[in-house]
Amino acid sequence: MAPSQSFEVVIAGGGLGGVTAALALRHRGIRVTVLEQAAQFGEIGAGIQTAPNASRILLGLGLRKQLEAIHTEPQDQVRRRWKDGSVVGLTQLGERCKREFNAPYWHYHRADLHRVILDACVDPNGPGPVVELHTDSRVDGLDRSDPRRPAAITEDGQRFEGDVVIGADGIRSRVRDLMGLPDTLEFSGEMAFRALIPGDLIAADPATRFLFDRFQSTIWYGPDRHLVHYMIRGGEYLNIVACVPCTDEVAEKWTVSSDANALVDAFPGWDDRVAAMLSKAKEDVSCFALYRRRRDPVWTDGHLSLLGDACHAMLPYQAQGASQAMEDAAVLAEELGRVNANGIAGALRRYTDRRAKHAGMVQDASLQNKTFYHFPDGPLQRARDAELGRSFDGESDVSYQWLWGGTPLNDPDLEAIAYPFAR
Repeated sequence: MAPSQSFEVVIAGGGLGGVTAALALRHRGIRVTVLEQAAQFGEIGAGIQTAPNASRILLGLGLRKQLEAIHTEPQDQVRRRWKDGSVVGLTQLGERCKREFNAPYWHYHRADLHRVILDACVDPNGPGPVVELHTDSRVDGLDRSDPRRPAAITEDGQRFEGDVVIGADGIRSRVRDLMGLPDTLEFSGEMAFRALIPGDLIAADPATRFLFDRFQSTIWYGPDRHLVHYMIRGGEYLNIVACVPCTDEVAEKWTVSSDANALVDAFPGWDDRVAAMLSKAKEDVSCFALYRRRRDPVWTDGHLSLLGDACHAMLPYQAQGASQAMEDAAVLAEELGRVNANGIAGALRRYTDRRAKHAGMVQDASLQNKTFYHFPDGPLQRARDAELGRSFDGESDVSYQWLWGGTPLNDPDLEAIAYPFAR
């Protein structure tokens, strides 16, 4: 059934999940308004990995050329041992992902990826109605007096009415609270340092120059902590995510500024190359407390629903938070794009049915990796390393075959897209 011309969706939250949903809905001919609480649309200065399950969705939204212009492609996924940097496990990415999963594994600067998607939302030559964007628009109320036409009310009193309201407003979702859903937030006890290190500093140091020999997505395993790094913008920056036990200050404040000294000090006794890398961080080092949501299959109530971290926030130990939000966006657009205003409640139930279990499995796998990555040296660590050395095709309870295959989509054109790795 073709969508009704009067069909309107209001999305609270203009992060990667929210704008991907807006673009996917636009492609279905649905009018979308995005409400962003910040003064401008954008993302923090950090890197992001998109595995084939997310890349396939972005390519299906017509973004191939734009993404090819901003991506960096890792050739392998590597696991290293904390003390000496020895390789524990390696699996190929690059051409293998395009061949086996019909989509690439790419790295980006988050701001670059967000800008590409946002530009497509407002491109006057794109398919469907141009997305309407509003900044300084934090949703602080919901008017459900007409259950078929809920309205999001912003802090300054503006009213945005639609046939659907979607809460894509992050891990501390206000829309979720206003829907009266249970508090499922859990503190992990850990925090993440994030930093972008200039690539020219990495290339100039003989101790770290090896990172330019072959671009890889790397995790160093160590007792009670781990380190992630990969190149973005073709080597302009080395993106760093370092997960360690949380301090009281960060646990209380959620986010604090830090520096290279604290970053180096968080990894005492590690391979000398780790300190050589981390010491090159500049003034933009930050620390984030790591929270997650418990699995909860209730995302929808009538014409209201949730997306991304608002319903399935996960720890970053599968590099799938944004990718799972993009899967939400694709499935939401499929379901809403097949109905008119009379079928919205059923479409949102089907969206939740198709996504809650899948995203929940990724939540659980991410939590399991918190332990899996952080084994102290000993029998469990040796068994983990031996297993990954034999066959590195996933961690915890999910395989890359399952994870990168993504939620099955009903759109035959999207499923049939072949990435032209052979020209």
